[in-house]
Amino acid sequence: MAQPSHIAYSDESYYTAERFRSIAAVSLETARNRALCDCFSGILREAGVGEFKWSKLAQARERFAALHLLDAVVQNALDGHLRVDVLIWDTHDSRHAIPGRDDIANLQRMYYHLFKTLMLYRWPSEGKWQLHPDENSALDWGTLQSFLDSAGLTVSLQGDLWTDKGFAIRLLQEFRVVQIIEACSEDAPLCQVADLFAGLGAYSHAAYPNYEAWSDAQFGQSRLPGLSNGAEHETRPKLSNRERERCTVIDHLNKCCKRHRMNVGLESSRGFKTYDPRRPINFWPYEPQHPDDKAPLRG
Repeated sequence: MAQPSHIAYSDESYYTAERFRSIAAVSLETARNRALCDCFSGILREAGVGEFKWSKLAQARERFAALHLLDAVVQNALDGHLRVDVLIWDTHDSRHAIPGRDDIANLQRMYYHLFKTLMLYRWPSEGKWQLHPDENSALDWGTLQSFLDSAGLTVSLQGDLWTDKGFAIRLLQEFRVVQIIEACSEDAPLCQVADLFAGLGAYSHAAYPNYEAWSDAQFGQSRLPGLSNGAEHETRPKLSNRERERCTVIDHLNKCCKRHRMNVGLESSRGFKTYDPRRPINFWPYEPQHPDDKAPLRG
């Protein structure tokens, strides 16, 4: 087996339950893997968090961990040590709001789009890749690895791209993926970073009105014209502690990106969006590419 030159850790968020869903990949050169894993493990250990999960972000300890993880990600991204790419899709758009949508098959297509952009355009196209998806992914990565083990570069694709075998062969031939190893998130800090960014990406779009209300209360922004302070206060949604903690994390990343001119929008796009995908923190809200771009159907 060829030795991988690059590694990508991935995770997904809200893939079956919410309007906005996302996948995130943290990618880096293999030579930097150990140092970066040690860096993020140290942050989690100092925060007293055994395993960071976006779904558990509801109190100060997880928020403390998230803020320090974000600081480390931004600095390492600026130094050229890693990338974070987040693909976000809206199940109410023209591509997804169709009867009989197959969410698992659609998730596979979204991974394909993300990997194509990441592996062909953001890193050297001749690189060889090792993937570490979270072991609780909705996709059957073990079956994909079996196909990789049995296939060769000379295997020709027959049938649909979106069968498991078709997807696996394209991972090998188009993106030069040589190995897939499902990761136990607790033992893989960069999978936890992918979980954080996947959660941030989807939540920033789904809960943007909550963020506006929180920002208004914190900083006196986004005031509604013509309302007195009392009337304005009554129109604000009442946020739970979980929502307030998450808004704090969104605000922190937003300010970090603006301070370093990373071309990441929030207010203008009502959710995170990177306007230059070449930048090392890339939030990509997916838009249908043409009228026939539709999500796959069950059966």
